[in-house]
Amino acid sequence: MTAALTALADPIAANNFGDTREGGLAGPMGLFIISLLAIGTVLLIRNMNKRLRRLPRSFPAPGDAVTRDAATPAAGAKSGATGSPDTGAARRDPNRTDVP
Repeated sequence: MTAALTALADPIAANNFGDTREGGLAGPMGLFIISLLAIGTVLLIRNMNKRLRRLPRSFPAPGDAVTRDAATPAAGAKSGATGSPDTGAARRDPNRTDVP
């Protein structure tokens, strides 16, 4: 009876996964992928911190927005000047910290 059970159990218990020593690349590949993910995370956090530092400390309330009519010249503009009023957005330094 024991021989019959052993004969039935042998095909079920056989190692059909091949030689486990051949697939030795799984550990280094996993380390490589985790290292890439860690480096990517560090770079994303650094970029996010740089962008957050550029933001002003507070924003004006939605009702306090100042709008300028495009037909009126900018303050200090010459009367003969043409074009849109100068808002200074092109010359504004993004790293400025004294933003009101």
